[in-house]
Amino acid sequence: MSENNNDTTRRHTRHLHPDQSPWAVRVSDVGSAIGRSEHLDDVFPAPTGIGDDFYGVHPGSDVRVEGDLDSLKDGLILTATVSGTATGRCSRCLTDLENPLTAHVTAFLPFEPPEPSEHDGEEEQDVDLEQEEAQDVYPLLEHGNWADLESLIRDALFDLVPTTPLCKPDCKGLCPLDGVNLNEHPDHHHEKTADPRWQALAGLRQKLEREEGQDRDKNGDGQSDKQ
Repeated sequence: MSENNNDTTRRHTRHLHPDQSPWAVRVSDVGSAIGRSEHLDDVFPAPTGIGDDFYGVHPGSDVRVEGDLDSLKDGLILTATVSGTATGRCSRCLTDLENPLTAHVTAFLPFEPPEPSEHDGEEEQDVDLEQEEAQDVYPLLEHGNWADLESLIRDALFDLVPTTPLCKPDCKGLCPLDGVNLNEHPDHHHEKTADPRWQALAGLRQKLEREEGQDRDKNGDGQSDKQ
């Protein structure tokens, strides 16, 4: 393996963060010199907030992050895939669902928070280009020695979780009368019958119509007699 800082690729070794964060990885080695690169391939517990209890990535389930950390002048670029599994139920027929989710991320992790400057020099333009190439920006911790991937994992998978999960796009759902799955029983139907709740009103309407007709007949007879 070459010792040249501009051509050094190492496989990332997971180290436990001093605060016991399960999403933290030590990046001090790759960030020690411009041009260093490390391959990251690790499994993390899914953080909360990716979907809900009805459908989403269950907190604590396995999420794999695989990609490369590359050291630049002002920070690190992480180019990786984030993979997890969403579980829950179809919003129409309540069938159990288990769907793989994979997101492609490009994130910029600056060594220091950006500070406003009155000068628009070439170096600042380079920083802007680095950040534009990244989809998201996440801070490093403890003077750039650690990267905590909790927010990155949550952001990457959150947008892949549908608000209305379906077992298939044309799911027919459940029969509103008896709950039969219409996907499994497409010929299921009920004979239409009069709603008994409206029978009393229908009878009242008929009575009023009869009385109105009788009144018209009486008024008509009276007018005929006067003529």
